[in-house]
This record gives sequence, structure tokens and C-alpha cells, in this order.
Amino acid sequence: MSNTQNGGKMDKKTPGSYLGIVIMLGAVWGLSEAGLGMGLRSCASVLSGSIMTGVALFFIATCWAVSRNVLGIALLVIIASLFKMFDALLLSLPIIHGAVANPIFAFIMEGAAFLVIVALLKDKLLQKTTGQAMSGGLAALLAVNLFPMVKYATGIPACVVAGTGYPLSLYYAYVAVAFSLATVPLGALVGKKVLAMESRFIRSIGAKTIQYVVSPAAIVLCLLITILIRSI
Repeated sequence: MSNTQNGGKMDKKTPGSYLGIVIMLGAVWGLSEAGLGMGLRSCASVLSGSIMTGVALFFIATCWAVSRNVLGIALLVIIASLFKMFDALLLSLPIIHGAVANPIFAFIMEGAAFLVIVALLKDKLLQKTTGQAMSGGLAALLAVNLFPMVKYATGIPACVVAGTGYPLSLYYAYVAVAFSLATVPLGALVGKKVLAMESRFIRSIGAKTIQYVVSPAAIVLCLLITILIRSI
């Protein structure tokens, strides 16, 4: 998750160097949300929200390893949110609905939480798997504690444990944290592999082909798969 060549954990790359990859990551994240929440039309079911937190942080960590840029994370969250809106259209749900607006708020909180934790931790620590796991656990913990504020952003309260007023995100926080301890280091590793693959593809087909052909094709493919999932 570190970029030692540029000498800082908040070092930036130019958007053109990572745009295509981030678009593809956002499309796959959006697709995964549709797949994992296949039957979800109301509140998150028991552990689903906590598991999706870990999945979200996997894609966020991968994006960070690729882009090293706050704008990269922002673009990733925007694309995943647009996929959530498309999924809502397929389900005939309004955007201001607990199964749509609240997950989008969660995406934003997860991205923000990750960036806060990365900014606070030492860069040398983030180069190690243990440090990456720590950042994942802390980001998940921060995100799930921020999520109950969703009622102020969307007007829709967070899902609660049956028979109580306790938010599911806090009740199952340990699941989100435990899952993210593994998914963030995995995301960092995948990001490094993606960068290595990108270098080979750039040499063979060119950066513009990735940005203007491969990444749009990935979006279309993920949209088609989402339609297929919702037609089952």
C-alpha cells in the first residue's frame, strides 16, 4: 500500500495513469454488491452489511495500491454508487430507499474511513502485511461507527437488531473488523499484481486502449451481468 519511490503515503499519481483500472475496479465492486445482495430489497440481513464492509475495503485497498490518490478512491466510490443506482432501477426501487441510499452512504463512509486511517498510520507500517491488516480493521471499525449517522444524510435510519434499537452495523462490528483484517492486505496484494499486469498490457496494447476500450467494455459487461442476476 506504499509508494516508497515517491516518498510518501499520500503521494499522488496523474489520473491518466490509473483511470482505466479504477473504472474497472468500480464496475466489479458494483457488480459484487448486486451479487452479494441479490435478494436485498430492504434492511441488510444479519451479517450481510458487515461482510459487504470487508468487500468494500478490499476494492478500496486495491484502488489505493493502484492510484495512491484520493481522487482515485472518490472515483471508485462514485462508480460503485452509480451501479447501486442502476441496480435500484432494475429492482424498481427509488434512490431514496433503505436498500439503495443507505448502502451508498456506507460506500462514502468506508472510503473516507480508509483514507483517514491511511493518513494517520506511519508509511513504514503500511508497507507490512500486519500494518495493512491493522489499517483494514481500524477502517472497518471507524466506518461501522460512522454508518448510524446515515439517518441524518438520507432520512432513513440504519437497520437495527430485531426487537432493539441497536444498529446492525455496531452489533456485528466485530465481523466487519475481522473480515477487513484479511481483505485489506489482500487488496493491497491484488493492487500490486494489477499494476504489474498493467505495465505488460501497456507495452502490448497501449494505455489509451485500456482507458478507452478495455475499461468501458468492463463496465458494459458488469452491467449486463447485473441485469442477468436480477432477471433470475
